[in-house]
Amino acid sequence: MCGILAVLGVADVSLAKRARIIELSRRLRHRGPDWSGLHCHQDCYLAHQRLAIVDPTSGDQPLYNEDKSIVVTVNGEIYNHVELKAKLTTHQFQTGSDCEVIAHLYEEYGEEFVDMLDGMFAFVLLDTRDKTFIAARDAIGICPLYMGWGLDGSVWFSSEMKALSDDCERFITFPPGHLYSSKTGALRRWYNPPWFSESIPSTPYNALLLREMFEKSVIKRLMSDVPFGVLLSGGLDSSLVASVASRYLEETKAASQWGNKLHTFCIGLKGSPDLKAAKEVADYLNTVHHELHFTVQEGIDALEEVIYHIETYDVTTIRASTPMFLMSRKIKSLGVKMVLSGEGSDEIFGGYLYFHKAPNKKEFHEETCRKIKALHLYDCLRANKATSAWGVEARVPFLDKSFINVAMDIDPEWKMIRRDLGRIEKWVIRNAFDDEKRPYLPKHILYRQKEQFSDGVGYSWIDGLKDHASQHVSDSMMMNASFVFPENTPTTKEGYYYRTIFEKLFPKPAARSTVPGGPSVACSTAKAVEWDAAWSKNLDPSGRAALGVHDAAYEDTPGEAPAAIHPVTDNSLRPAIGESLVKPVA
Repeated sequence: MCGILAVLGVADVSLAKRARIIELSRRLRHRGPDWSGLHCHQDCYLAHQRLAIVDPTSGDQPLYNEDKSIVVTVNGEIYNHVELKAKLTTHQFQTGSDCEVIAHLYEEYGEEFVDMLDGMFAFVLLDTRDKTFIAARDAIGICPLYMGWGLDGSVWFSSEMKALSDDCERFITFPPGHLYSSKTGALRRWYNPPWFSESIPSTPYNALLLREMFEKSVIKRLMSDVPFGVLLSGGLDSSLVASVASRYLEETKAASQWGNKLHTFCIGLKGSPDLKAAKEVADYLNTVHHELHFTVQEGIDALEEVIYHIETYDVTTIRASTPMFLMSRKIKSLGVKMVLSGEGSDEIFGGYLYFHKAPNKKEFHEETCRKIKALHLYDCLRANKATSAWGVEARVPFLDKSFINVAMDIDPEWKMIRRDLGRIEKWVIRNAFDDEKRPYLPKHILYRQKEQFSDGVGYSWIDGLKDHASQHVSDSMMMNASFVFPENTPTTKEGYYYRTIFEKLFPKPAARSTVPGGPSVACSTAKAVEWDAAWSKNLDPSGRAALGVHDAAYEDTPGEAPAAIHPVTDNSLRPAIGESLVKPVA
């Protein structure tokens, strides 16, 4: 991941303004500690902080076409750059960077080239011939991008809010799958897949096709000129990424540079579910495994720094970002600059435990569509910013455009949780990799129940956060929360605590509006809360709030009543009432 900052149409073109833009760009240096670049053209500035992963020696940015009339600053990776270069036979490339192709594609095709890109990206391109510019963000919003407006009429773009929030009167999250053109002064959606309309698909389930598409997605993300690894929690998604990567690593260019043994990384409190499961998967795949530990206090001590980097006050995002933030620091210290991660699978396949309550395939499919559309505000934001805080890039194979198209075209009846047919959550992807002859994973890992990252690192992590927040937020503060925070009013002491930290770091009203709100249970959208009347009384993003579904919830403690009859207070997490447990099918 890199950091980009573009300021276009400023009224002040003094040396002081240039110095200010350099200063603001430095706020993104954690994202790209390897090199800094700045291009100035009249009243336009394009700045870049580089994390060098492909072509480290010559791919510094900004990048240009042959005569430097087109300038582009890019954050991301273009996985099909070799194929795209083959179409541009009349163009001369100056670097080996995968991102240079963007400047030449614009020169050849104009603004309509963006859909040709296969990768994750956020970029700003300036055409100095007529001083027009465009900005675009990848289909799902894996790479972050913000857009702002100055009082002097300038337009700003930045990888993170912190580089523009002080100087812009208003700013927003740049929507994924969109392009902004200065010619029209408007945003338009360039990404228009069939699933976006939320109409119900009817294509039969094809397990081999699904497996093939996912393997291709993982393989293309092994493109790297620096050491890399896989974030391995021991759950289904990260284990599949690690399995496919280790199976095909030997055939890649990266193996010839860095060896054909995959490195895997896991973090958790000592004794946590993830550590045990990850070790088992790593042993099975014969990876070089790095088990990292943290304490609840170490996580609490990092909270303010975490919120500064991830730029949100969303409770579940902060819970999960903190261990990922701590792990990324350790990973970088080992010389690793890129990791593969398993985000996106739960949104595509309905893997969150609340999907057990989906009343029919129509509502199931519509919820998966809503979840994918919101990924840029939650898991993509977390995976990108928690790792980029330490100069590590996270790649997410499940969010490959082609893979999503195949997965979202499956008749959702196949994705529904059907206990009578032995189908647990995400059965379609589990079954696709259930190969008796050449197993990808041990059976019990392949059918392990979903654990959200903030739960899997150790259940006492969330309990510790709640206890800490309760010590700092009084009942009277909660009573007046709607007056202090009328927008997205926090409903728990934990949420209130995070909000006060966020407001201290990012005090402008525009900042708080970049964070989503609304009721949620076990990471559901507000709409899905309607699936079960009991959920409205148990609004918590933890997977253990999926009442009657999670089979690894809080254990009862001696002297207490069974957890299933505990009253729900302060959005506490209690195991569930109502539905019998769904057991993995061996």
